[in-house]
Amino acid sequence: MFSPFNTLAPYILTALIKRPKRLVYLSSGLHRSGDATLKDLLWEHRPWQGQQAYADTKLHDVLLAFAVVRRWPDVLSNALEPGWVATKMGGPGAPDDLDAAHRTQVWLATSEDRAARVTGEYFYHMRVRPPNPATRDLERQARLLDACKQFSGVDLPTD
Repeated sequence: MFSPFNTLAPYILTALIKRPKRLVYLSSGLHRSGDATLKDLLWEHRPWQGQQAYADTKLHDVLLAFAVVRRWPDVLSNALEPGWVATKMGGPGAPDDLDAAHRTQVWLATSEDRAARVTGEYFYHMRVRPPNPATRDLERQARLLDACKQFSGVDLPTD
């Protein structure tokens, strides 16, 4: 099943909000193992695998962040991974600092630091980190936007 929480919700919220100055999309390091083919988004032809579905949607979040850069050049749009933190999902053995997890989000959303006033980047602990190379593919970004529009009936406006 296509996850409305991790793919469609950010897409719909982005499409329907008053255009902000900055957008920050929450992804995960697992996006690197997401299926970049964008085939079978509804999981109708492949056996369900929860972790793979999660990784796929986190890849979608980065694709969305980077697609917004092209659609809305006046908006700073970035994605980040908060780290593997000890939550119910992350488990008690997760190695990252829970207190540090939110700092990059706040920094990207509010800071006037030059390093935070960029667009089309992927961050981890307030530093640029290379994302899955597929997220830079413009045609793949457009295909995701088309799929989200088809599933939701909501169009992401252009500039």
